[in-house]
Amino acid sequence: MRKAKPKKRIILPDPVFGDVRVSKFVNHLMYDGKKNTSYRIFYSALELVGKKMANEEKAPLEIWKEALAKVTPQVEVKSRRIGGATFQVPTEIRADRKESISMKNLIIFARKRGGKTMADKLCAEIIDAYNEQGGAFKRKEDMHRMAEANRAFAHFRF
Repeated sequence: MRKAKPKKRIILPDPVFGDVRVSKFVNHLMYDGKKNTSYRIFYSALELVGKKMANEEKAPLEIWKEALAKVTPQVEVKSRRIGGATFQVPTEIRADRKESISMKNLIIFARKRGGKTMADKLCAEIIDAYNEQGGAFKRKEDMHRMAEANRAFAHFRF
């Protein structure tokens, strides 16, 4: 085990919205240290969301935040070995891990989508998540279903 916990890194807010969550999302989106490219993809995806959902009274950033909240899981199952048998034990997720999981799921399922550019794919996934559809939302539902099915093993929680 470690002697001391590693220090949490301070993430600076993004230049356009001044939001730390946007910076975290862009960091997850980034490949090979290309942060400017990631920012360009994210901002153009938000512009597309604004154009496609012009009938909504909310700003694109608010739509993205709500979409992120809708794909955020509350519980997950962890494997726990007890007496030779492995049980899937449902556990609640820490707040920082919830945020990270939801961002990663949104990006993973956006990458899997069909579309011309990554901005198009991300825009489509954000809109689907906002409307409670799409891969990221389905992943959250599956996680909750697994936890519900294994609720009998909740007393093995660690």
